[in-house]
Amino acid sequence: MEIAKLGEFGLIDHLTNDIKMVNPSTVKGVGDDCAVLHYEGTETLVTTDMLMEGVHFDLTYVDMKHLGYKSAMVNISDIFAMGGTPRQIVVSIALSKRFQVEDMAAFYNGLRMACEKWGVDIVGGDTTSSLTGLAISITCIGEAKKEDIIYRSGAKDTDLICVSGDLGAAYMGLQLLEREKMVYYGEVKKLQEKIKDPEQLSREIEKAWQPDFNGKEYLVERQLQPEARGDILKKLREAGVHPTAMMDISDGLSSELHHICKQSGTGCRIFEKFLPIDYQTAVMAEELNMNVTMCALNGGEDYELLFTCPIGDNDIVQNMEGIKVIGHMTKAEYGLQLVSRDGSDFELLAQGWKHLS
Repeated sequence: MEIAKLGEFGLIDHLTNDIKMVNPSTVKGVGDDCAVLHYEGTETLVTTDMLMEGVHFDLTYVDMKHLGYKSAMVNISDIFAMGGTPRQIVVSIALSKRFQVEDMAAFYNGLRMACEKWGVDIVGGDTTSSLTGLAISITCIGEAKKEDIIYRSGAKDTDLICVSGDLGAAYMGLQLLEREKMVYYGEVKKLQEKIKDPEQLSREIEKAWQPDFNGKEYLVERQLQPEARGDILKKLREAGVHPTAMMDISDGLSSELHHICKQSGTGCRIFEKFLPIDYQTAVMAEELNMNVTMCALNGGEDYELLFTCPIGDNDIVQNMEGIKVIGHMTKAEYGLQLVSRDGSDFELLAQGWKHLS
């Protein structure tokens, strides 16, 4: 169905008319000039992310359902990274005429799957036209007790540096998808040179997209369907561990460590041998002739939690499943250092994703 048949408000109603609110702080959701939220005795957290077609995602290999899921998760992740609980999101979309109602329904299906996983309400947004491609802007609202909020600026000398999950898999997933896209484009070009009938060409092109993900499914999943690590935050709370600084890893571990060190006025020392790297990540890096450590440090889009905690919590975090201690904070004058497997020290450079550069 063409979106024009429904119109802006008809589309909004089609996508949101059966959304049920689950948070007491949501007084009024979609359907008025503003959402109405009520918080008492708590701090409000607000974060916004934009995703632009051609910059953050490629619709050649990203389907609308996964795009909706990821769009929500990257915002929810920011709330967890501050030690908060996500409660509501506001969704704004700019789209062109090439999209149909079914495309947007698939997007909202993914969006709602992510929100339902963490009990988040969709409370409003905006929909408009675009002449340059799909643009998505999501604002996530959360809450936290004042004493539970974790800033980037609280790390101290000798604090442990910890990460959840594993690193570099999302970046390797992106490299795999890009490689298969180029194979696909090569096949399309051959078909265009051989087949002149438009209808037959269209059928053969549709058959040409046969990507080879065998044995690398985890990498594709980490790129297309990242998970916000609210489970790790819950584990830390239950264990009585209060991180002194925390971020989610969106632009790469090295970049995030630079942020924490700059805002905390510290240096750091991390060890290559302790970086958590999945087997599929290592295999893919070797296949592409890439340094797997550099991929883990600079790949980005892992959305794992990077946090520091007092050295007194060492025994607790060392024995927590899904968490790896990779180093410790130092005095600022020692700088940011990576210790290689042979014991050599190297300056830790922030080579991850740089917006607007």
